Amino acid sequence: MFQRKKSATLRAIAGGLALSLALAAGASAETKLRMTIWSANEAHLKLFNGIADGFKKEHPDVTVSFEPLPFETYTTALTTQIAGGNAPDMAWIFETSAYDFVNSGALVPLTKTLAATPGYNAGEISPAATERWSRDGVLYAYPFSTSPFAVFVNNDLVRKAGAKTPAELIAAGQWTWPHAIATAQAVAQGGKGGLVVRDFNYQAWQYLSSVWNGWGAAPWSADGKRCTFADKPMVEALGFIHDAIFLKKAIPGPGQNVDFFAGDAAMTITQISRASLLPKDKRFDWDLVPLPKGSAGDYAIVGQAGIGVLKAGKDSAMAAAFVAYMTNPENSVKLAQFFPSARKSLLNAEVLGKTNALLSPAQLDKVVVSGIATGKVMPAHTDFARLQQMVRSGLDAVWQPKADIPAATRAICAQIGPLLAQ
Repeated sequence: MFQRKKSATLRAIAGGLALSLALAAGASAETKLRMTIWSANEAHLKLFNGIADGFKKEHPDVTVSFEPLPFETYTTALTTQIAGGNAPDMAWIFETSAYDFVNSGALVPLTKTLAATPGYNAGEISPAATERWSRDGVLYAYPFSTSPFAVFVNNDLVRKAGAKTPAELIAAGQWTWPHAIATAQAVAQGGKGGLVVRDFNYQAWQYLSSVWNGWGAAPWSADGKRCTFADKPMVEALGFIHDAIFLKKAIPGPGQNVDFFAGDAAMTITQISRASLLPKDKRFDWDLVPLPKGSAGDYAIVGQAGIGVLKAGKDSAMAAAFVAYMTNPENSVKLAQFFPSARKSLLNAEVLGKTNALLSPAQLDKVVVSGIATGKVMPAHTDFARLQQMVRSGLDAVWQPKADIPAATRAICAQIGPLLAQ
């Protein structure tokens, strides 16, 4: 989508290609495939290993293993492996780095393999879900997860603070950002955390898109060529977030680590795949609701993850066959327990409910199905790793009690504007 000269990430991906191919040349009769993933969650690994066991029954000489890498440094660790000649056979790829991987030449085209797989039914895969993972009509990574962001709620903490629960606010037509922050503030005043934007941690600013999209804000224009951090919607959204942090104490401030799933916060914004972190002993009454309404109206934001096959792997043809097996109709139903599918037939509450025992049909319909249908995918751009660092550094000036937000956002645009315009 955004055509640019090669980024540092693209160079790192492509740089290790020849070395990795040479190292892979002497593969033994037994094929051991390795896939890097970001999650070390027990439930996720059990699901993936079960799918790998099923593949081994069909391919006895093939073993598939999964290598979790830290979420915070995942893409850097992956590109380092590739550049160092230790490329995995398959990789979980974040939506933010999709353009870099697709444009680098490091991924094996998947379209023909999927189309040739009996019973795969590639025709039911949503074209909207594959846009970021394709080039010139060819699919280079399968979007196995298209997951809306939503708000998990600890109703016990909200009620204890004497505030209205999000469900009550929704029923009253008052589920808006000001009311959500008021609820979070009430809980925070009692000594617990208010609203946690999970994975943000004042570093991964792209996760704030789950908030600022409510103002119609974006980091850059739709064509990716112009910085829009200094535009009115973003300045107003950042002002609202800043007040929620420093004036109302409704959002944990810099350096404060609060875990909703440990029962320490009123609400958290994250994707439904994190439902696996909910306490199994049901120590608190929880709910899942859509994102609050912003000044620009109702909205949804979606995160994606793709599975790509690295050309530098040991056996790219067998790795592509595994991706086809992992994402076939039967296994897509299993994956949908945590990772909403790109398959149209699985995007309804009835089907999702069969593998999502934790979530009610109403939650699945209002949060997952509706969110996928209407949501925008998290921001991404070619050379995203570089842009991410530049913006993160510029936002440090915003995360101060007496920040000059308009000046800080103008400075960000001065930094990233030339890169966007290339």
